[in-house]
Amino acid sequence: MVKSIHNLSAAFASLQIFSKEKRQMQNDILLIDKEIQTRRLLEITLTANGYIITEASSGKEGLACSITVQPDLIILDLGLTDADAFNIIKKLREWFLKPIIIFSAGNSEEDIITALNNGANDYLTQPFRTDQLLARIHAGLRQKDKPILEIGSLTIDMINQIARKNNEIISLSSMEFSLLALLAINKGRVLTHQFILKKLWGVKYIEQTQYVRIFVTRLRKKIEENQFKPKLIITESEIGYRFG
Repeated sequence: MVKSIHNLSAAFASLQIFSKEKRQMQNDILLIDKEIQTRRLLEITLTANGYIITEASSGKEGLACSITVQPDLIILDLGLTDADAFNIIKKLREWFLKPIIIFSAGNSEEDIITALNNGANDYLTQPFRTDQLLARIHAGLRQKDKPILEIGSLTIDMINQIARKNNEIISLSSMEFSLLALLAINKGRVLTHQFILKKLWGVKYIEQTQYVRIFVTRLRKKIEENQFKPKLIITESEIGYRFG
C-alpha cells in the first residue's frame, strides 16, 4: 500500500512537471472584452488550438492582467464601456511591446486607424471567421527581429541593406529599401499610411499619402511575381498596407 502511494505521488509529480513544461511551450493570450458570451466562445476556440487564455471584462482589469500575466499577445475589444479603448492601447504601449489585435462590431474606419496609430498591430471586424482570427494570431506571434528575413523567394538582409529575389540582387533606392524593411519587419501587421509616412518621411509629411502609394507601386514591380495581383504587399482599403 505504501509503495502504491509512493508510485501515485511520483506519477502526480511527473504530471505536474509535464503540465508545466507544456505550458512553457504554449503562448499566453489576454482577452479583454466586456461581453461574456464573446469571451467564452473565443476561450473555447483558442484553448482548443493550444493557447492559454486569461480573460478580462474591463479595460481596468485588462491593464492589471497584462502586468500579472505578461501575455504573448493581447486581443482587445474596441467597444469597452468602462474605459476608452484607445487610451488602453496607449497605456499598454508604455511598456507592452508584444502584439495587440483589436476587433470591433460597429466602429468606423477612423476608429480603426486611430487604434492602429496608437499601437495596435492588427484588427478584425465582427463577425469574423475563426480561421481569420487564428491566422492573425499566428502572424502576430512570428519572430520579427531576425537580421535576415526570408519570405518565399524574397530575402532581405537588414544589416547590409540588400534584398534578393530568387537569389538575385534587386536594385532598390534607399527609400524603397527602407519601406520594404519597415513592411517586412512588421509582417502580418497593418501599417497605416500615417504610420509609414511618420516613420520614413517625418511628421511634416503625414498627410502626403500619395508618397506611400508611389513607392508601393515601385516596390511591387520589383518584388511581386505579378504586380497587379500582389501577394506580398497587400492593400488594406483606405487604411494602409500589410506585408503578408
